[in-house]
Parts: sequence; structure tokens; C-alpha cells
Amino acid sequence: MLYFTRWKALAIILTALVVCLCAVPNFFPEAQVKSWPTWAQRRLVLGLDLQGGSYLLLEVDSNYVKKEKLDQVRDDARRVLREAKIGYTGLNVRNDAVEVRISKDTEQATALSKLRDLSQPLGGLMGSSGQRSLEVTDAGSGLIRLTVSQAAITERIRQTIEQSIQIVERRVNELGTVEPVIQRQGTDRILVQVPGLQDPTHLKELLGKTAKMEFRMVDTSVSPDQAQAGSLPPESELLQSASPPPVPYVVKKQVLVSGAELSDAQPGFDQRTGEPIVSFKFNTTGARKFAQATSENVGQPFAIVLDNKVISAPVIREPITGGQGQISGNFTVQSANDLAILMRAGALPAPLTVIEERTVGPGLGQDSIEKGELAAYVGSILVIVFMLLTYRLFGVFANLAVAVNVAMIFGLLSLLNATLTLPGIAGIVLTVGIAVDSNVLIYERIREELRGGRNAISAIDAGFKRALATILDSNITTFIAAAVLFYIGTGPVRGFAVTLGIGIITTVFTAFTLTRLIVAAWVRWKRPQTVPI
Repeated sequence: MLYFTRWKALAIILTALVVCLCAVPNFFPEAQVKSWPTWAQRRLVLGLDLQGGSYLLLEVDSNYVKKEKLDQVRDDARRVLREAKIGYTGLNVRNDAVEVRISKDTEQATALSKLRDLSQPLGGLMGSSGQRSLEVTDAGSGLIRLTVSQAAITERIRQTIEQSIQIVERRVNELGTVEPVIQRQGTDRILVQVPGLQDPTHLKELLGKTAKMEFRMVDTSVSPDQAQAGSLPPESELLQSASPPPVPYVVKKQVLVSGAELSDAQPGFDQRTGEPIVSFKFNTTGARKFAQATSENVGQPFAIVLDNKVISAPVIREPITGGQGQISGNFTVQSANDLAILMRAGALPAPLTVIEERTVGPGLGQDSIEKGELAAYVGSILVIVFMLLTYRLFGVFANLAVAVNVAMIFGLLSLLNATLTLPGIAGIVLTVGIAVDSNVLIYERIREELRGGRNAISAIDAGFKRALATILDSNITTFIAAAVLFYIGTGPVRGFAVTLGIGIITTVFTAFTLTRLIVAAWVRWKRPQTVPI
């Protein structure tokens, strides 16, 4: 156990040195580090509780999700009945169910069979759970009722949350923030933490918009005044402009191209007027639809609608076949940039409401850092003094290994661009105790071997060899606990788990390679007859 080849010793020293050097960028100003090579710019990111920032808890509109699901079932029922050429009346949503009355009794059984095909088993890729998405029942007198099961609503909310998290993440990342934390909380909520962002107002505005972008034609058959007086065609609706003062527009309900078919959007300036604009580009499908729509409606105005607000209504001068265009209006530079962000990130599947908001100031974060540093210093000093008083020279070896251990933790965290939180600092302090505990087990085993009559070198060798199983057992169980905390926990709990898990890995490395290498070098140099322990 005490013999090391030259290459093995060199590999241990180089590994420790390289990992420790990864922590060096944290000791230099960020502006200076940015001038270094890209591979050398990795550093720790301070979490919300250390550098301050914004905390938002968003809740998805469950009623909107349920309404969308019922509307989808109604549209599917209409499509199925029309394809089967079955006559019906009164297709509408009532009391959380879709009801339809079949005109002919002879078609009742066929209609039930066709509509029941809309009901799908729930359970996803892992197989059916025995529940179905719809309950299709015969209510008598030709009435068929399609009821959406609660399990289907819950599954739809889950899918909505997962899709919303992706879109929220894209929107937040477009702001250029550092290491935001965006994760699901509960069944219908999303937690957003943005370190360094002291004013969440702009963030709330971006996240609060559904950003459902649509390109529709303006209905010129009636004026807005006539529509407001009650002469609104059934295939059109009355919308207001997004910019004040509100201007009414009669817009057709048919969507020519949706925002989902946009491939890019960028803010810019109009070369003729110098006003801020937003340039957009469609994907292949959207470009084809947009070209067809503009070719068929030259000379007619079309509306660009965002969240049921008309942001622009230009007149089509000529067919737009390149799949590109621009939106102009009363934009500021900030509003044009925000609109481009929303268009690039995509529309939320359901509205999100801010139900909790907190702002952590940088002063409070600095206070947390100072208290965390004080705890780390006090804990480390007590451990160092204890090891020196108890194990003397071997205590020096242990303290040296623990110092390298802590430096390696910071190096690995920097290499991973991990976010350091206050619980993360607690995990590092705890790791110091765990690292010392490994050395204590080794040294106490050496003492037992000495009491058993072994000579100095034999006792040291046996101490390292026989303590191995105990140390591995204790560290593996702690690592499992850290892994469970990481996968089940959220926010600060995961930060604690990350530092604890990395600390356990570096502890095992330093206890059974670095400490052993130091002791082996001392034994080879001194050839001791007694152990100063």
C-alpha cells in the first residue's frame, strides 16, 4: 500500500494540481478573466442567495388548459361526424363535457362507435394505466356526452408545464442572464430564479405574455363602428390595437400563418425612416402559406396579432414569396427587442400567472457570503487544531490533504460552471469534516496495529489497507444520500447535494492517494522506527 511507482506518483500530483488550478479564475475579476482563452474562463457562479436576484413562482391557468382540451374534443367530434356523414345538432361544451345530439336514431350506434374511437388509453410509453382520455356515454333521446376524465386533464396540465418550462427557459436565456434556475414545482407551477437580476418587472412582462402570434386578414366588408354596433360577421371578430390609444380592427378568425411557423425574428431599424422594427423569417411551410396568402390578397390589409392584440395591420402591396418580412409600428428599441424574443422563443401553451415574487438584494447576498465564509473559517480552524493536537505530524499530513481537497472541490465546481449557493457552502464545510474523518479512521487503525505489536512501517501499511473498506462504505452511503437529494430536491437542496457529492469524490481521492503518497514519501525519507501519532 505504501509503494508508488514514479509514474503513479506523478499522475496523482498532476491530477490534484490540474484540478486545483481550475479554481484560479475565481480569484481574478470577471472582466480580466474574459480576456483569457475560452477554456480558462470557467468559474463558479454565485447563486441567488449569494449575489442577489429575482425569484418568481408562476402558476399555469388550469381552467384555460381544461377549456382548450374541451374545445379540442369538440372540434374532433365535429370532424369525425362530418367524415362519417352523420347529421347532428347542438354540438357545444356544457358542464365540463361536450354534448352533441344525433339527428337520426338509426345513426346513433354508428355515432357512438365513431366518437368512442376518440378515447385513448392513458399511460404514455410505459403502457396503459387502465384509464382513458374520454368517457363517451349515451344520455338518451339521441344525446351523446363526451366527458374528459380528470386523469386526462392532469396529463394535459403536465404536458403544458413541460412545454412552458422550455419556452420560459428560452425567453430568460435571451435576456443574457447567468445560470437561471427554471424548474417545475408541484403539479402546475414553475419556479424561476435569476441571479443578478435586481428588477423583475421586465422579466415578468416577458413571462406574463402568452405570445400567441397569428397572421390573419382584416375584414374590410364592415367597418369597426358597424361591428361595434352589432353587425359583426360570424367568421370575424373585433380586436383592439396593442399600442395606445386602442384602435379597433375587424379581423377574420381564420389564421393564415401561425407563430409556430416562424424560424427567426430579430430587432432592427427601418432603413428609410430609422424607426425600430422586427424582421421575421418563416420556415418552409410557413413561407409557402405566407406566399399563397399574400398572392391572393394583394391590396388588402392583413393583421399581425399577438395575444389577441393587433400590433400591426399593413396593406399587402405585392406577393411576399421570400418567406421574410418585417413588423413596424410604434416600437421603442426595448419593445422591438422584447417582441423579437417572444417570437423566437415561441408561444406559451397556456397563460402563466405570477403568484409569488421575491427580490434578494446584493447587500443581503454579501451578508450571506460573509457569514458563510466565517462559518467555513471557524470550522476549518477547529478541525486543523484538533488534528494537530491529536495526531501531530500526521495531523499536518491530514490538514495538507484537506486543503488540497477543498481546492479540488472549487476546481471541479468551476470546471462544471456550477452555481454556488449558501447550502453549497454548508456542503463544503461538511466535506471538510468528512475528509478529516477518513484520516481519523486511517490513523486510529494505525494505532491499533501498533498496539498489536507491529513495527512502524508495517502498522502504517496495514492501517491504510484495513481502513479502506470502512471508508468506502461510509462515503458510498453518503454519496447515495447526496444523489437522492440531487434528484428529488429542488433549488438550494440540489446545491448542497452537488457540493457534498463532489466533496465525497475528492475526499476518497485525497485519503487514498494523496495522503498515502505523502506518508509513503515520509516513510521512504525517514525510515521511522516509531510513528509520531
